[in-house]
Amino acid sequence: MIIKEQLQESHGMCEYAVYVQALIFRLEGKIQESLELFQTCSILNPQSADNLKQVARSLFLLGKHKAAIEVYNEAAKLNEKDWEISHNLGVCYMYLKHFNKARDQLNKALQLNRHDLTYIMLGKIYLLEGETDKAIEVYKTAVEFSPENTELLTTLGLLYLQLGAYQKAFEHLGNALTYDPSNYKAILAAGSMMQTHGDFDVALTKYRVVACAVPESPPLWNNIGMCFFGKKKYVAAISCLKRANYLAPFDWKILYNLGLVHLTMQQYASAFHFLSAAINFQPKMGELYMLLAVALTNLEDTENAKRSYEQAVALDQCNPLVNLNYAVLLYNQGDKKGALCQYQEMEKKVNVLKETSTLDFDPEMVDMAQKMGAALQVGESLVWTKPIKDSKSKQRAASGKPSSTQQPLGSNQALGQAMSSAAGYGKTIQLSSGVGISAPLAKPPSLPLEPEPGSETGPEETTEPQERRKEKCKSRLAAE
Repeated sequence: MIIKEQLQESHGMCEYAVYVQALIFRLEGKIQESLELFQTCSILNPQSADNLKQVARSLFLLGKHKAAIEVYNEAAKLNEKDWEISHNLGVCYMYLKHFNKARDQLNKALQLNRHDLTYIMLGKIYLLEGETDKAIEVYKTAVEFSPENTELLTTLGLLYLQLGAYQKAFEHLGNALTYDPSNYKAILAAGSMMQTHGDFDVALTKYRVVACAVPESPPLWNNIGMCFFGKKKYVAAISCLKRANYLAPFDWKILYNLGLVHLTMQQYASAFHFLSAAINFQPKMGELYMLLAVALTNLEDTENAKRSYEQAVALDQCNPLVNLNYAVLLYNQGDKKGALCQYQEMEKKVNVLKETSTLDFDPEMVDMAQKMGAALQVGESLVWTKPIKDSKSKQRAASGKPSSTQQPLGSNQALGQAMSSAAGYGKTIQLSSGVGISAPLAKPPSLPLEPEPGSETGPEETTEPQERRKEKCKSRLAAE
């Protein structure tokens, strides 16, 4: 009302009143209206860099990144020493996937003024490019500059967790929890580390705290489900994983885990359903095809099981379990030559793993390989000397359908790797940004741009509304 009176008195020429009205429109979500008013401000005062920054910010919020870059460049001509302009240019270039230009602008912003938010965005660009080591270096520098920033500490801890450096991960996550005991990301990550090492009850205690803060977190319910799976409470595991799937129907890890638990319960049709869905989202993962083949074998669809194994073998060059399961199927179908070929491929992979890592092998896998070697009369060349328990891998050899002339090999179950999805934080780390710091101005300042919450590629990508996805998921579950 005061703005309206002021504009009537000044015949619409009061720049400050128009500026504040535009800010109000933006807060109400009327981005287009705010853009028009900020453009009016820039006409009333063309020498104001603040007005141009606000015009550019409105364009950014509308997803018009190229136009925003042009306006920010005009603002830079009026004020070359403004870190905020360089930072926001870097964000716009990031969403356009011009990563080199984005890095240049963000580094320029850091030279002008060091801010946590700029470090976060620079690290995010390195993550989008897949350069985890460089991202870690950026976050380490940021933590030295701002040692009490829990967002930076948590992100650095998650990156170390992704690389398997558990000691460093625990250290940084612990520091984050020291400064903010209710930081749910750090608690979730700490719980996942405990879960990875088999401390399911302690992990569940941690998750109970997280559930109070973010009750609709898909990674949370996924991890809770896999804790119950580790405790052999399969019905509870499926219930929690179904909830995670309802909240994030396009997350392949959750679908993978649902397929895994259904395989364990010998519900092969349901396992086939979820594994097929996971393959649609992650078509380059050999282990998914292997588990699908196990389900198809138990559904007596041998031909498609063979095709699935062939795809798994072509995609997975490291996991010996793929070749062992395929060998079991071929042997049970009477194809000893093919089984021997797969067995030899498995031995090559095992030898490579023994040379390049300290990974132990699951006792059941070793036992199955020894039986297979004896059946194929290659027992003298076994690559294992003694069964060693693997605390991380919970994979077991699967069975094929036995033929009438051979003793069947294997069991009726297949446990794929129980993937607790703190690993989900590895590939899709969501970096929420802090609040930018600006010097006091006569006008309310524009703010540094931040990524859209939960967005990895920016607001130009359209995603299906949450409600609509939930309705789809409801109908699918009802049909099932």
